[in-house]
Amino acid sequence: MTKSSRPVQEKRRKLPPPPVPTPGQEGGARDLNRKRRIESLLDASLPLFLARGIDGVTIDDLVAGAGIAKGSYYRYFADKADLVRALLTPVQARVDEAFATCRVALEQATTVVELTLAYQALAVVFAAIVAESPGVVRLYLQEGRAPATPARAPVAELATAMTAGAIRLTHAAHTRGLLRPMDARVSAAAVVGAAERLLFGALSGEDLGAPDAVVGALISMVLDGLRTP
Repeated sequence: MTKSSRPVQEKRRKLPPPPVPTPGQEGGARDLNRKRRIESLLDASLPLFLARGIDGVTIDDLVAGAGIAKGSYYRYFADKADLVRALLTPVQARVDEAFATCRVALEQATTVVELTLAYQALAVVFAAIVAESPGVVRLYLQEGRAPATPARAPVAELATAMTAGAIRLTHAAHTRGLLRPMDARVSAAAVVGAAERLLFGALSGEDLGAPDAVVGALISMVLDGLRTP
C-alpha cells in the first residue's frame, strides 16, 4: 500500500461553532448529535477533497459520504468554504503558534548556534503537524496550486499566513545580523515554495524520505546558504 492510498487518520479536531444557534445544552443529547454529524462531514470530506479536489466535490457528495440529509449540512456549515476552513483551522493555529515561538527565539538569538536551534525547533513542530494531520496538510499543498475560487479561500488564507510568517522570521534574523542582507520576501518565497514542494512529494508517495527528515534537510540547506559568513 502506498502512502497516498492509506486511510486518512487525523488528530482529533476542535469542532467549529454552528453558523446559527442550536438548541440544547452543551454536552446534552442534541449537542452530542450535532458534534457527531460535524465529525462525520469532516471525516467524509477529506478523502473526497483529496481524490477530486475541493471544487470537484459537491454538497450532495459531502452529505452522501457523511450519511446525513442535505438540509442538515447548512445547520453546521454556511457553505463549502466553511467546511474547508474547519479542516484547516487547527493546522493554521499550530502554524501561527510555531512561527510566533520561533520569532521570539530569533529576536533573542545572538549566535549562529542559537539561530540554528530556533529554526530546528520550528522544523520539529512542523514535522509534528504533518505527522498529526497528514491528510489536511496534503490537501493544503494540493489545493494551493489550484486556481483561486471561493471554496479555496481558506487555503489562500493559510498560504498567506505561511508566507507572512516566514517573512517575519527573516526580518527578525536580519535584525540580529545573523542572515545575509537580502530581500526577505524573496528568501521567504523560495524557502516556503521549496518546503511545500518537498512535503507534497513526500506525502504523495515520492521517494523523498520521511517528512520530518525532509523538513530538517531543507532547513539545513537554507541556513548554509543564508547565514552570514
